[in-house]
Amino acid sequence: MRVSVGIDVAKVVHWACAVDDAGRVMLDRAVDNRPDQIASFIVDLRALGGDPVIGLDIVGSFASFLEASLLTEGFSLVHAPGIAVNRAGQGFAGGERKSDPRDARTIADLVRTRDLRPILPDDATVTAIRLKVGRRRDLTEEQTRRLARLRALLCGVHPGLERELDVTCKGPLTLLTRYVTPAEIRQAGKRRIVAYLAKTPHLRAVERLADQALAAAHAQSLAVTGETAIAELVRELAIEALESKAKIARIDHDLAALLATHPDSALIQSLPGMGAVLVAEFIACIGDIRRFPSADALAAAAGLAPVIRQSGKKAGWRRTIGGDKALKRVFFQGAFCAVCTKDPLSKAFYDRKRREGKHHTQALIALARRRVTVLWTMIQRRQTFDPLKNAA
Repeated sequence: MRVSVGIDVAKVVHWACAVDDAGRVMLDRAVDNRPDQIASFIVDLRALGGDPVIGLDIVGSFASFLEASLLTEGFSLVHAPGIAVNRAGQGFAGGERKSDPRDARTIADLVRTRDLRPILPDDATVTAIRLKVGRRRDLTEEQTRRLARLRALLCGVHPGLERELDVTCKGPLTLLTRYVTPAEIRQAGKRRIVAYLAKTPHLRAVERLADQALAAAHAQSLAVTGETAIAELVRELAIEALESKAKIARIDHDLAALLATHPDSALIQSLPGMGAVLVAEFIACIGDIRRFPSADALAAAAGLAPVIRQSGKKAGWRRTIGGDKALKRVFFQGAFCAVCTKDPLSKAFYDRKRREGKHHTQALIALARRRVTVLWTMIQRRQTFDPLKNAA
């Protein structure tokens, strides 16, 4: 007898429901997120007999301890995505009603009736990579918002300088930590600006940067109302941006060290367009490649496999809306980098799709889908990318 278990994961109290092959409820209880309560729940699972298959709607985060406890005991775990649970719940009586016991029962039924993707244990390297990638993503998103705010403020008080500076670089940000308004820059002069910039190591072309700032300052004689307060905020944002850049650089260094110890890193990086950051994001998304029995399964997980849309006499294919957005971004960005770096095979495939009438994004998605198959095959066969073999 197969036992299908669904667990609605939560921070404080999980809810578990187990059903048999006929869908009859065998267990329905709350499980506190505490070691002793999870141990008691495992004893109850053992008492059900058979070999239970357990579905979780959340992987990682506050489900990590529960997940590790169940994997350590040798249980088979599968992932039931939250959107699948929500949509499946609409088909039961009472449609829009929601509760933890109801969600747990829905997950159990999905485990019983669907072929869900397995959850496999990760080693320490993959876990560290996933944590570093998540932290880097947070810092990057915050940095993007911060720089957009800085540009808006700087454009309001000194638009000429905002046009001249690339605030994603270290030099312009260092300048803005001290000099912002036209009056400040004119009063300081080139010598003082160069001396201030020279205090920061590894800055290049500081004299040219000072000349650009002075030219923009001399071109503007108007002092904007409230420019002193705006300048203070710009300086604060510039300091924060420099600190964030340093944090991201440290994370990139840590990721490079972690990738050096991962067995698949060299294989993945041999594919054109896959740099260290994209490789780390790819490993963080998929974990163990054995979770995906085929390249088609990996493409479906990334939302890159087209799906049929048929009704009556009309039939066709459309792009997938769902899928793991982070994994899709890895393949799309890798395809974009391969085309931009003029990789011959990628560029030829992209150009062929453009000649077929596809626009830029469609051609990149088609290339990304092709690269999914190549990458999955490389990892399965333990072979680095060989352009000659691929061309043949």
